[in-house]
Amino acid sequence: MPSRRRLLKSAVMAACSAAAHPLLSTMTFAAVPGDNRLVVIVLRGAMDGLDVVQPYGDPLLRQLRRGISGGPDAGALDLDGFHAMHPALAPLAPLWQAGELAFAHAVATPYRDKRSHFDGQDLLEAGTGNDLPIDAQKGGWLNRLLQDLPGATAETAYTVGPEEMLILSGPARALSWAPDARLKLSAQAQLLLAEVYHDDPLFRQAAEDAAEIGSSVAPMAKGEGRAGDAAKLGRFAAERLNGATRIASFSLAGWDTHARQPQVLARSLGTLCDAIIALRDGLGPNWAHTTVLAMTEFGRTARENGSGGTDHGTGGAMLMAGGAVRGGRVYGDWPGLGEGQLYQDRDLMPTRDVRAYAGWAMRGLFGTDARMIERTIFPGLDLGTDPGILA
Repeated sequence: MPSRRRLLKSAVMAACSAAAHPLLSTMTFAAVPGDNRLVVIVLRGAMDGLDVVQPYGDPLLRQLRRGISGGPDAGALDLDGFHAMHPALAPLAPLWQAGELAFAHAVATPYRDKRSHFDGQDLLEAGTGNDLPIDAQKGGWLNRLLQDLPGATAETAYTVGPEEMLILSGPARALSWAPDARLKLSAQAQLLLAEVYHDDPLFRQAAEDAAEIGSSVAPMAKGEGRAGDAAKLGRFAAERLNGATRIASFSLAGWDTHARQPQVLARSLGTLCDAIIALRDGLGPNWAHTTVLAMTEFGRTARENGSGGTDHGTGGAMLMAGGAVRGGRVYGDWPGLGEGQLYQDRDLMPTRDVRAYAGWAMRGLFGTDARMIERTIFPGLDLGTDPGILA
């Protein structure tokens, strides 16, 4: 018979996972002049950058993580003699070799300390600094970018799915379309959600609605699932980008790795690979003009926990891909993992605002004024020196 402590711990982890795993992915599109294309992928659930881009050259990594992030000795792909790429990213190795894949390490939004999925994701999409709750008038940073681009046609900006991504919310009008969804909640999952949210009227109703949706759609056919859905998202985005669309954004869930991280992270990285490869294949010659930014709300703890996973942290990593990217390198200043080098003695110390990389991307792709980026699109951001992420 499980103890009350164990049941409470499971309930808390289930609630956390519900926050990090939205029921449906959303997509946004916008048409702007020019040939350059920008794709933003929001990785919901806090991707562990220390496992995705493993700094095995820092000897303290092995001391902090004895069961994960083992570097080349554990199958990771060596990148530069200091960093290694998680083995689940092997399908992207040809992009690295072609100079079309890069990473930025030790990055974060200004969000600190509370480490909430809800707030962290809102802040990432709003891009406005650490001013929660989000001011609805400010909207999302991609929407503010659209307002600054002459000739942008807001009518071609869409939200795909039943919920709107904050990243494109704002004065620039967006239309909405909810596609057919294949969602199946098990009976056990429905019972667990009902138990977790029993005393919270708002979330209890949301859980009941989710269970109703889950029971009303057809089960997935064998072989279908998150990876196949990610490839579909990539192909659909590529189709739009081959037309009038120049900016696309969608999210991929499943990055919360409190337990069994090797299995959970490998599966999520597989979906990301599927999405990026589908984008590349679908875009064809237009891949040469494309920049993909994969960003997450925050990183995870430097130390492995007792459940074979990692907990909510601060500094993390972002992935960049595309023919317009100057790849084959890991950007950023490495802060170290030693005593006095970790944030609050637990997290990777951020050495650069993740918004700066997005800011330099839009400056290079669309010629956006630096003052507009620092004051309006990303209020309070110091762009700093150009990291040179674009070819």
